[in-house]
Amino acid sequence: MGERTADDPPLYFDFHVFVCVNRRPDLHPKGSCAVRGSERLRDYMKLRAKQLGIARARINAAACLDRCELGPCIVVYPEGVWYHIDNEIDVDEVLQTHLLGAGRVERLMLDTP
Repeated sequence: MGERTADDPPLYFDFHVFVCVNRRPDLHPKGSCAVRGSERLRDYMKLRAKQLGIARARINAAACLDRCELGPCIVVYPEGVWYHIDNEIDVDEVLQTHLLGAGRVERLMLDTP
């Protein structure tokens, strides 16, 4: 299932973090991550990753990740771990625990559909 092999080129980034910044109308039944503050949280995550010296991580804005009702949502690759983040504390915990510590932030993890 898409596992890396010894013949694959080295990873350009150790981590890709995709932050949903999709914006739907304010009263849309699914809501949207942007309405819930994901753009601000993405900007904060980029700044904090740089401050923490996480050099081989790319924090990307993503269009709809199709889980807006659970947002703001992010997904971290190459592991494919999904998180719900509400604030800067959540962002810091994901950066410290997942990217720097190779762990998982269980309280923020979303179930895989």
